[in-house]
Amino acid sequence: MSITTTTLTRGAALAAALAGLAYVLIQFIHPADVIGSLSTQAWVKVHILSFAEAVLALIGVTGLYLFQVRRVGILALSGYLMFGFFFILQAAFNFAEALIAPLIAVSAPQLAVDFVGLFGRYPSQTDLGALGALPLVGAILYVGGALLIGIAIIRARMLSRGAAILLIVAAAVTPLAALLPHTLERMAAVPMGLALAWLGYSLWMNSGTNTSPLTPTDSERIAAN
Repeated sequence: MSITTTTLTRGAALAAALAGLAYVLIQFIHPADVIGSLSTQAWVKVHILSFAEAVLALIGVTGLYLFQVRRVGILALSGYLMFGFFFILQAAFNFAEALIAPLIAVSAPQLAVDFVGLFGRYPSQTDLGALGALPLVGAILYVGGALLIGIAIIRARMLSRGAAILLIVAAAVTPLAALLPHTLERMAAVPMGLALAWLGYSLWMNSGTNTSPLTPTDSERIAAN
């Protein structure tokens, strides 16, 4: 089997679609961030799935960026770096939630609860040091990255405009969702997951079209970005 640009692009498209669908599913099956959940198989399985989703999303977002790289500029690069780094942080956090938090739940239950509750907006009773800044950093990367990538996709006109708009809307409503109870706040991730899945589908359908050389018009669009 020969590895071609189209093959790699479709692989990234499939990764984005699977990541988006997994992101939606996770919101409905995620156990409560309480000490009783940490010792269950459901907790481990959901966070292993979350880890896989983050890795797939990073692959998918990389494919989305590279597919349009000749028609986008610093705006898309900034969005890709922000969104990509968010998924790296998510993967690291989910790994710790799945395999480390259950181990410390017996000897240090308060530490375990405070750690897994970082994104649940629960008041921490443990000094978590620099980890305490993780929710704010993650929110900036998540919202900012999605907004910039969505705008870049619309300007490049190579992938679904509707999917890009949904990505922008999903990012825009995320800060507002923080005003809701945590169980409802999770639902704000559903449109983000759907946007990723839609972009993955769009990338798959257009994967054989990005073969033309860079034109003067493309150069002007890059400079404008």
